[in-house]
Amino acid sequence: MLAAYAVRVENSRGRRHPEPQHPYRNDFQRDRDRVIHSRSFRRLEAKTQVFTRRYSDHFRNRLTHTIEVAQIARTVAAQLGLNVDLVEALALVHDVGHPPFGHAGEKALDAAMRRHGSFFDHNLHALRIVEDFELRYAAFRGLNLTFEVREGIIKHSHDYTADNYPELSEYLLDQRPPLEAQLIDLADEIAYSTADLDDGYEARLLTLEQIREGVPVFELFFAKWSRFIRTRSIN
Repeated sequence: MLAAYAVRVENSRGRRHPEPQHPYRNDFQRDRDRVIHSRSFRRLEAKTQVFTRRYSDHFRNRLTHTIEVAQIARTVAAQLGLNVDLVEALALVHDVGHPPFGHAGEKALDAAMRRHGSFFDHNLHALRIVEDFELRYAAFRGLNLTFEVREGIIKHSHDYTADNYPELSEYLLDQRPPLEAQLIDLADEIAYSTADLDDGYEARLLTLEQIREGVPVFELFFAKWSRFIRTRSIN
């Protein structure tokens, strides 16, 4: 059951290139599947999230981070009555525009582009990937995703204006994105905040004492767990 504020697939603005309806998958489900089977999605496996695999093969990469974001977002979306299919598609595509080497790679690319009077932006690059770089179909370039997924790509953790980016004016830049797209920003932050702590501890860059001191919610549950262990030991 969808809430009144959820995006309904039957009200989608559709695809840039019209296609017949699939017999048993709705358009957002098809978008999700197109992202999963794309080359850019597979490349996430070789892209650094924060820590490289030089010291451990347990550290997150962009692909495992993306899967974690999708899991968190699906769970929250279901509880809020949002469109889970749209949320999953947005979660899986949200980082395809990131270059290798984490944010350091993005800064290096941006600096290189600035020397040529341009810039690098991973949201805009993600849109280029799904609109033009992916070559899966004979009839058109790109993945031909629905408007709602493309809008979510552009509005992920960033605001653009039609004055500065007239080429993006079709994406309702004067409006906030749907709640499904806003949820991805939150799920992304939850996923990388907890994972970075986990990976940082495994990398021995953070100590348990530092985490307890710097993360009050962790200290709250750690203290409860410690009291429980002490109680069991006494009994």
